[in-house]
Amino acid sequence: MREFTIQSNLAVDAAQFAAATSMHSVNWELAPIVRMTAPAAWKDCSLDQWETGRLLFKSWIFLFGFIPVDLHAFRLQEIYPGVGFQERSWSWMNREWSHRRMVVAHGHGCTVTDQVAVVGRFPILSALLMPVYKFVFRHRHRRLQNKYGKSDRAMFS
Repeated sequence: MREFTIQSNLAVDAAQFAAATSMHSVNWELAPIVRMTAPAAWKDCSLDQWETGRLLFKSWIFLFGFIPVDLHAFRLQEIYPGVGFQERSWSWMNREWSHRRMVVAHGHGCTVTDQVAVVGRFPILSALLMPVYKFVFRHRHRRLQNKYGKSDRAMFS
């Protein structure tokens, strides 16, 4: 299993940030590098309203918004209302895709932490894709920092 963690301190209320999480917000974070499809009913549905423990839908993953590169079977293992989620999905490329996002309040901002663990179907391909996954998550966090602003945790202690 290959894993990484990325964290950002954002100048936004934790509850406001967590409440805005949906497939629409995920695609905003990923743009313009990647786009994920979702049934219409799921696109703007707040993550807190999703079901856990079952396959919710399959999502095509498009590089640059139009080149299909994977089919992701989306399943949430657990939702932590107002705080985050634990996703345990699979895809054509990955036997297991585990993504945990936690949002922790601090003063007038929050810390967003993404933990990703991957078990690839093909070890060599998995090793080659891990730097790509890290790049995409760094991009997501840069987009969040540009949208909400960075916070200095010490500033809000």
